[in-house]
Amino acid sequence: MKLVFLGSPEPAVPTLRALVAAGHDVLGVVTQPDRRRGRGSTLVPTPVGAAARELGLPVWHDLSLVATCGAELGVVVAYGKIIKQDLLDLVPMINVHFSLLPRWRGAAPVERAILAGDNETGVCIMGLEAGLDTGPIFAEAKTDVATKSASDLLGELAELGAALTVQTLATGILPPATPQAGEPVYAAKLTAEDFTLDPDLPSVQLSRMIRLGRAFALVNGIRFRIHAGEPVTGLPGSAGDVIFSDALYFVARDGAVRVSVLQPPGSKAMPAETWWRGARLVTPVRWSKATEVLG
Repeated sequence: MKLVFLGSPEPAVPTLRALVAAGHDVLGVVTQPDRRRGRGSTLVPTPVGAAARELGLPVWHDLSLVATCGAELGVVVAYGKIIKQDLLDLVPMINVHFSLLPRWRGAAPVERAILAGDNETGVCIMGLEAGLDTGPIFAEAKTDVATKSASDLLGELAELGAALTVQTLATGILPPATPQAGEPVYAAKLTAEDFTLDPDLPSVQLSRMIRLGRAFALVNGIRFRIHAGEPVTGLPGSAGDVIFSDALYFVARDGAVRVSVLQPPGSKAMPAETWWRGARLVTPVRWSKATEVLG
């Protein structure tokens, strides 16, 4: 098929590569503009932009070019901008969405599935409409959430979505679509509060927040990033205690989190035991909610 691809971040790259590998004619790739990064303010393309150039595809930052490029269909994966109905009337589009719609429509479906304790999630190939993730479903695939981190789960869904997109377009004609059924649930954008660990929260919820990859807490008033931890029960102490026995434990409201990897300020991530043995802390050691969160 003659396609135009719209996407920006890394999770969109597998679908772009899969479409090219499957023999589709990708006439152009629309992505967000290059941004200045680093000390030298070097212009850096989006991951999709870099992949498109590697594949020898035209890269556009102007969405209006889609209307006249001759594409039969647009494929959208995390493009990052609203696509208006007048353009969709000219070029129909499908969207690769990382949830089982209508659950988790919106900006952060993978993270919200983890925070909510969902047992499974998946990918939907849906028809793009002007509404927020309201279009009919052409295909879906499921996977277990288990104890996967947001990064690992998103990577898995990106590959799953790429394969499902190629399968959906294999005949050159979209299969029949099914309207979304059920009560919509919206995946609101993440805020600083979603990453701020608090001893008053249940240990299971704290472990889910840690799996998002940007969790923070204060240890004796110093802000730490907590990279990995799992909930445990049956540990003595009160909420806010930090205990080290066979491992490092942050005691919470109803148990504790066994912290395995953390990052002190100005340092790299390290095993919690390594940090503890080198920190020489004055007891008692306490942990608490941080009032600010670093990105």
